[in-house]
Amino acid sequence: MKKSITLAKHAGFCYGVKRAVETTKKIKAENPIRPICVLGELIHNSDVINELSDLGIKTVYDVPTCFSNDECGVCVIRSHGLAQSEIDRIAEKGYEVVDLTCIDVKKVQQKAMELAKDGSLVIIVGKSEHPEVMAISANARMFSDDVYVVSDVDEITDELSSKIRMAKCVGVVSQTTQQIENLQKIVAALTALTKELKVYNTICASTSKRQNEARELAKNSDLMVVVGSKKSANTTHLAEILKNITQTIHIENEQELDSYAKIVSKAVSIGVTAGASTPQNVIDSVLKKLEIQQNHNL
Repeated sequence: MKKSITLAKHAGFCYGVKRAVETTKKIKAENPIRPICVLGELIHNSDVINELSDLGIKTVYDVPTCFSNDECGVCVIRSHGLAQSEIDRIAEKGYEVVDLTCIDVKKVQQKAMELAKDGSLVIIVGKSEHPEVMAISANARMFSDDVYVVSDVDEITDELSSKIRMAKCVGVVSQTTQQIENLQKIVAALTALTKELKVYNTICASTSKRQNEARELAKNSDLMVVVGSKKSANTTHLAEILKNITQTIHIENEQELDSYAKIVSKAVSIGVTAGASTPQNVIDSVLKKLEIQQNHNL
């Protein structure tokens, strides 16, 4: 039987990540002497972070105080977004702020703030420790304390259930990289508890396309390879989805394939997809190594 390797069409950088990376590099190219920093990792990919560092673009986790506006330079807000209060604080320190929050993430922030302003109890479906969710929550909390993050139905505790029952209206938004199945389960659980429920499916189109295409590819593959950072929410969700369909491995780069050489060599049809923060050169390197391993008799 002829062996094959098929790369998903929607694999690698989404438009939001591509915009963030390209714009940050452009800022540095146009300001070679001026200090440029990014608050937090621009995207969840160590190769990209190292490349930015080599260009002189610093990744910082707290913006330092400076003594003059010229010394401060530019602070880039990453694609995951940030609380407006934090953006204001950075500007007050004298930095020029360049906000590269993904457009889709901005929409979720805006919707969550609108719900909070209207007096709704706000439920954000996502991982509480993820920077995107932290920013959405912080922005909504500017207008209400009734903002909660739920990653799965088990996190709808008795205490939260009581608050939901008492609320006049409950509004739901989702982290842009969530699985639609998880959103649906949580909405179903909330429906039984609420007087009025407003649900906004804020999963971005790129995530939906990537997940749907990967599902179809997995149905015709005896091995799926997911490429991307273990810290990337959309990448880990891809791996979780595909493991329920066919044998799946999640790697960050081609070096990690060494641990799966026997599995790859036995596979006849291999499907490959990648997270939204995975550079094309990493995907290409994985494809080359897969071809070598698949055709090598171990």
